[in-house]
Amino acid sequence: MSTTTPRMPVHFLSHGGGPWPWMAEDETGGAYAQLRVALKALVAELPASPRAVLLVTAHWEAVDFTLSSATAPGMIYDYGGFPPHTYQIQYPAPGAPDLAEQVQVLLRAGGVQARLDATRGYDHGTFVVMAEMFPNADVPLLQVSLKSGLDPAAHLEFGRLLAPLREQGVLIIGSGLSYHNLRLFNARAAEPSRAFDDWLQETVVRSSPAEREKRLLAWAQAPSARVAHPREEHLLPLMVAVGAADGELGQCPYHEADFFGAISVSNFSFGTGAVE
Repeated sequence: MSTTTPRMPVHFLSHGGGPWPWMAEDETGGAYAQLRVALKALVAELPASPRAVLLVTAHWEAVDFTLSSATAPGMIYDYGGFPPHTYQIQYPAPGAPDLAEQVQVLLRAGGVQARLDATRGYDHGTFVVMAEMFPNADVPLLQVSLKSGLDPAAHLEFGRLLAPLREQGVLIIGSGLSYHNLRLFNARAAEPSRAFDDWLQETVVRSSPAEREKRLLAWAQAPSARVAHPREEHLLPLMVAVGAADGELGQCPYHEADFFGAISVSNFSFGTGAVE
């Protein structure tokens, strides 16, 4: 009797700062309690165990979209000023070199150049969310770069080319932050982060798929856009997720209006069955 692989959803996740899952609540002020619950809930709602996770990280940029192809990638501690033990963290999820080669072929067939990198380790945009979602580190993981130039259209198209993988049990995640201005990460960020988050909610959740892409292409015209993202590398994983959404409507499974006491942040998901 034949079996059908359930279609995997797509997620854009605000991954938070540094190695927070390995820090005590009193070290983070409890700032990540809601995010932790939200990440675990996403796994509980999956239609099946994923064959692999394909994760596009805001912390890796390359001339071409690049795919980690090591069998057992190492670790990259791309943060500073955290406790010494957080520079010894290990997240030993197996790599997915076969999937990397499959994705490379898929992208090239769509006219998009892609490269393999057998030396790249997992950065914190990857291992932070994965450690909360898959703490046993037993799901093969393909880490993917952004493309330098940070063109929204290129990342939307990239996501569209990845969409067929969802039918093959691959969970696609874009890992960034819906608000990412580390120079303004305090009470003064309350209004600009709220204004930009309101625009994201209107764009991702309440707009049609066609209007959603149109608005995202012009994201820099949104209210407080360049305050929320002085540089857009933490927003571009959302473009990939929207491209891979394949016409499905968006939902916001996680939102906080007082992240670190003042900042509005959100996650977005696609693939709950609503299609326009």
